[in-house]
Amino acid sequence: MSNEENHSGKPMSLPVMVFWTGLFGGIFWAIIGFLSYLFNFTEIPPYVILDPLSLGSLKNQWVGTFISIILFGIFSIAAAFVYYGLMKNFTRIWFGIGYGLLLFLLVFFILNPLFPGMKPVFDLSSDTIITSICIYILYGLFVGYSISYEYQNQYVQKKEAAS
Repeated sequence: MSNEENHSGKPMSLPVMVFWTGLFGGIFWAIIGFLSYLFNFTEIPPYVILDPLSLGSLKNQWVGTFISIILFGIFSIAAAFVYYGLMKNFTRIWFGIGYGLLLFLLVFFILNPLFPGMKPVFDLSSDTIITSICIYILYGLFVGYSISYEYQNQYVQKKEAAS
């Protein structure tokens, strides 16, 4: 029996997939946010997440940007598990879009005071608001649809295996 025949091709468990989806989604969309900042689509730098910490000028350098992107990935893991826990059964893309909008409202209206480098929502430019909403919607769509799809896929496989 060759090594290829011995490999069962077992899919990764759902919680592991949620972890990787959250990490990749957070890092990917944080990089998109950083590029949006570089091209002046938004006035919110990625290192705004480091504002509650006293890192001095380090946060404004490339190291601060790198750390910020990794932190977005870590926080995104938590957001992905929240989606998994509450909304994994919903298969429509609208739930992911709604989740992204909900995260936008949470960050920009409720958590805004934690980030002194970020102006209140109504003081931001329309470009910043629209770009941020779009990034959050696409993030929610990515995470939500990925988790729901995989949950439904594994549910069907288990159901077929049981019959």
